[in-house]
Amino acid sequence: MLSPAFLSKLRRLLPPHCVLNEREDLLPFESDGLAAYRNTPDVVALPENEAQVAAILQLCHQHKVAVVARGAGTGLSAGALPVDGAVLLVLAKLSRIKAIDPLARTAVVEPGVRNLAISEAVAQHNLYYAPDPSSQIACSIGGNVAENSGGVHCLKYGLTVHNILKLRAWTIDGQLLEIGSDALDAPGYDLLALLTGSEGMLAVITEVTVKLLPRPERAQVVLAAFDDVAKAGAAVGNIIAAGVIPAGLEMMDRLAIKAAEAFVHAGYPLDCEALLLCEVDGVNEEVSADIYTVRAVLEASGAIEIRTAESEEQRLKFWAGRKAAFPAVGRLAPDYYCMDGTIPRGALPHVLQRISEMSAEYGLAVANVFHAGDGNLHPLILFDANTPGELHKAERFGGKILELCVEVGGTITGEHGVGLEKIKQMCAQFAVPELTRFHEVKAAFDPDKLLNPGKAVPELHRCAEWGAMHIHGGQLPHPELPRF
Repeated sequence: MLSPAFLSKLRRLLPPHCVLNEREDLLPFESDGLAAYRNTPDVVALPENEAQVAAILQLCHQHKVAVVARGAGTGLSAGALPVDGAVLLVLAKLSRIKAIDPLARTAVVEPGVRNLAISEAVAQHNLYYAPDPSSQIACSIGGNVAENSGGVHCLKYGLTVHNILKLRAWTIDGQLLEIGSDALDAPGYDLLALLTGSEGMLAVITEVTVKLLPRPERAQVVLAAFDDVAKAGAAVGNIIAAGVIPAGLEMMDRLAIKAAEAFVHAGYPLDCEALLLCEVDGVNEEVSADIYTVRAVLEASGAIEIRTAESEEQRLKFWAGRKAAFPAVGRLAPDYYCMDGTIPRGALPHVLQRISEMSAEYGLAVANVFHAGDGNLHPLILFDANTPGELHKAERFGGKILELCVEVGGTITGEHGVGLEKIKQMCAQFAVPELTRFHEVKAAFDPDKLLNPGKAVPELHRCAEWGAMHIHGGQLPHPELPRF
């Protein structure tokens, strides 16, 4: 519980409407997009400018009060879950696009700017911002940097880390860091990459300089239906092996297809086990050649139906179904648990088969939606939280999927981050020496462990405890957040 003296000092830093501590005002902030993890914050601070952010951090450092930074709250790993005795620092009001340079193809934005708003703002210059998470209509650029978000076009154009040039960020003791450069590289260690994906554990970001790309002359989508999920998985690798680098290469299984079609009416075939969406873009001649190659590869890979979008409207409709898959699947069951792991493309058929087998073992249906081109899996485990034990069963199932990703040479996250959700699986991904280095990096920025404590990197003794329970067949508990 925060002291009245601290709260009084916090209120002096912000306008009255920017400090919330009444219960009805706090409830909207009790979880991020992973609503299975909830905790009501003690207080919410909503700074309106960078100077206020710095002052809040200095105050918290002085009083050894923890800080959890939050953006739009669309994250899916409980990364922005409030911590007892901490300030929830919500950056949504820092939402200005500060500068656009169409010649340098850059934009300078505050962390609360929505992902899609950047592309909307620069469309008049025939430019756009490439990373496009499915939540891009709502998610903010600061959260994208914190989680190193991707999206359906990350195969060709990269993740957030590949599309930013500079950051302004503040340490817990209120020191300003200016990371990166207007040029393509900067001297010294690559701290830009270190802060991108650091999940709010090292510093609080207040400004991002993003790269912009010219809109391609032409983009076209090929839709392919398969009567077997493994065939669709194999086709992904075959397309890449043929020398085509799609702008997007997405996969959905039968359950996800039916849900998306009922929700969006995208025109998907319903008599198949899996669907691939393969988009190529570039100049006209390049797209025509790649479409021909992709169709030939898909036919040779066993596709039972192949369609090429005949208009921009149809292309967008095909993508609308994929981007609406998450909310669409929400209509199939009272709850679903969205996983996020990454595997080598060649392991896709094997992993899909194992997920199907585990679905039968746990008695829980799974709708599979994948960024198939870069091996980023999003299995959606359906369950009913009102049925005793089903949430924990879904979590155990999800944990097994992540461990399977590690077994085949992959990783436990592709773009959602570790947060609190996957912190146990970090013990499967990394050994003690690596985890020790992570803690040392954290200590270099935040020696008192005040920024987003208890997230992303497990304490070494907890790995030993969870490992012992796992070996002896016990149920892994929810990780406990520290209290301040």
